[in-house]
Amino acid sequence: MASPVAAHAGKLLRDLALRPSFLAARSQAVQLTSRRWLNLQEYQSKKLMSDNGVRVQRFFVADTANEALEAAKRLNAKEIVLKAQILAGGRGKGVFNSGLKGGVHLTKDPNVVGQLAKQMIGYNLATKQTPKEGVKVNKVMVAEALDISRETYLAILMDRSCNGPVLVGSPQGGVDIEEVAASNPELIFKEQIDIFEGIKDSQAQRMAENLGFLGPLKNQAADQIKKLYNLFLKVDATQVEVNPFGETPEGQENEPIENEAARYDLKYIGLDGNIACFVNGAGLAMATCDIIFLNGGKPANFLDLGGGVKEAQVYQAFKLLTADPKVEAILVNIFGGIVNCAIIANGITKACRELELKVPLVVRLEGTNVQEAQNILNNSGLPITSAVDLEDAARKAVASVSKK
Repeated sequence: MASPVAAHAGKLLRDLALRPSFLAARSQAVQLTSRRWLNLQEYQSKKLMSDNGVRVQRFFVADTANEALEAAKRLNAKEIVLKAQILAGGRGKGVFNSGLKGGVHLTKDPNVVGQLAKQMIGYNLATKQTPKEGVKVNKVMVAEALDISRETYLAILMDRSCNGPVLVGSPQGGVDIEEVAASNPELIFKEQIDIFEGIKDSQAQRMAENLGFLGPLKNQAADQIKKLYNLFLKVDATQVEVNPFGETPEGQENEPIENEAARYDLKYIGLDGNIACFVNGAGLAMATCDIIFLNGGKPANFLDLGGGVKEAQVYQAFKLLTADPKVEAILVNIFGGIVNCAIIANGITKACRELELKVPLVVRLEGTNVQEAQNILNNSGLPITSAVDLEDAARKAVASVSKK
């Protein structure tokens, strides 16, 4: 689902024992058993999903209280959730040896995030699933808190009885699925998937409908189901679980970042890559994305500035672009006589300084006051890479990511 997907995917990859193979060594048989032990933290599971087109809320990971504070500010969210990252359930009701109660906290104040993180990082969190002394917390996840109006359940798992993967869903999510199966088995829906053919559109659509997604949401939910299945295959998982797989009170799948962009007369479209595109005009946005693809890169999003631009809009645009944790570089491509390039340049330098931009920035400007704009950028003392045209800009943006 869209950002409403609170991707609680702790079961993403279970221990998988491969079938033993036998080698004949002279007269003695030798058995080789290969095992993979891989346990993922919540933030790692979310990142896997996000990188593969499954929509999760925006989040950052912090190793220190100061990093948590900066992440909370960078999110620019109405409400923030801070979650201790350990491999155990029941974190919300756990207790730290620092005296703090609860490994999951909600707040609207970024400063509170920093204060809470001080009592989490470096301390042991004891839950019903940890040893008595608890488990040391080395990282916290700082995420955007979302209102979810309806919660469903979705999982994809390998089923020996079916000789392949099975899609399992229920319109009753956000609770223990075993309890639902015991009390209301009619609310559990299954779709057996042919491992060779893959998931069919009809299966994804039918599951979306069984989960209660109607109208446009049905198609969007089906699309997310197919992306989850592709992830399932890609990482060779034994189970992928999303609980809850839900929808927002608005009944739509627009991410909050899109709504925030609209407040400043900006148009934001999220994509699956790692290069943010800041442009003026939908046509230019499409061309920019295409050129990035042709140069071997992938756009993370594009933000359309439109025509009547103001310096404050540019600043807000950068805040939105850098709030996406997938972004590893930003490409600014402004072209045309309507937009004053000097205003763009002033907004860029202001944003770089105040937001302490950490990712490479490539700028291509063409139009009114372009020479003045170039002087502003060149004299700023900031690590901004200029480009002579769109091809040059795309090549430099892709190269800046490749170097990492």
